[in-house]
Amino acid sequence: MKETAQTRILVVDDESAIVELLTSLLRSEGFAVSGHTDPAEALKTCEAQGFDLAIVDLMMPQMNGFELCTKMRAITRAPIVFLSAKDDESDQVAGLTLGADDYITKPFKPRELIARVKAHLRRVTYSSDPAQGSVLRRHDIEVDLRTHEARLLGIELALTPKEFAILALLMQRIGEPVSGEDIFQEVWHERFDSSGANSVMVHIRHLRAKLAEVDSSREFIQTVWGVGYKMVEQGRLADEMSADDGSGAR
Repeated sequence: MKETAQTRILVVDDESAIVELLTSLLRSEGFAVSGHTDPAEALKTCEAQGFDLAIVDLMMPQMNGFELCTKMRAITRAPIVFLSAKDDESDQVAGLTLGADDYITKPFKPRELIARVKAHLRRVTYSSDPAQGSVLRRHDIEVDLRTHEARLLGIELALTPKEFAILALLMQRIGEPVSGEDIFQEVWHERFDSSGANSVMVHIRHLRAKLAEVDSSREFIQTVWGVGYKMVEQGRLADEMSADDGSGAR
C-alpha cells in the first residue's frame, strides 16, 4: 500500500542528482516531497511547513548535516535519516547522538531506503498541522512535543520534564527496545555510568506509576531484559507482562 500524499518528506543534499533521484523515488510511493540542495532553504521549509520525515546528506559545504540536524531538532521531533558516503562508525554515532533516527550509506539500495522510511513513519503518527507542533499518538496516549503535554485516555499526566522526555523518546521508537544508556544520553545529555542507570530506572518506575494511575489495566512500558525498555506496540494487559520496575535492564 502506498502512503498518502499528506505524508511530507524533506530531502536535503547538495548534489542535485541525488535530490532528483530521491524525489522521484519517494513520489512514486505516494509521498509529498520537498527537495533542497541548500540546507538554509531546507531549514526555512522546516520552520514554515514542517515535515513528517527528513532525509539529510551529511557532507554539505554550506551547512553540514550535523549542524542542520541540530537546528531541526530545535523545531521538530519528526524522524531524521542521515544519508552519507562516509560509513565511519564515529560519524554514525555522532549523528544518532545529535538526534538523527537512522544512518544510510551511499550508494543506497532504493527498496531498502523506502522500507526504512516507511518503518520510521509507522512508529509515530504526527499532527498534519505544523502550527500545532508534532503530536505523537499511540494506544490512547497523546504526547504534544510543542506544549510538553501528555495525556492518557484524554487525562493529562503530571510528568516532570525528564519523565516527559522519556515518554516521548519511547513513543518515537515504539516497539523498539531503547537501552538505558541511550535514554540517559538523550534525556540527561551526560555521560552514562552506574548512577545514570539508576536514574533511568527510577524515572521509568515513576512514569509507569503515573500511567497506571489513569489506566491500571495495561502496562505500556516493557522491560527487555539485558537490553532496555520499549513502548509496546499495543497496550497489553498488566497480567501479561512482568511487574518488574526495570531494575534488570541495563
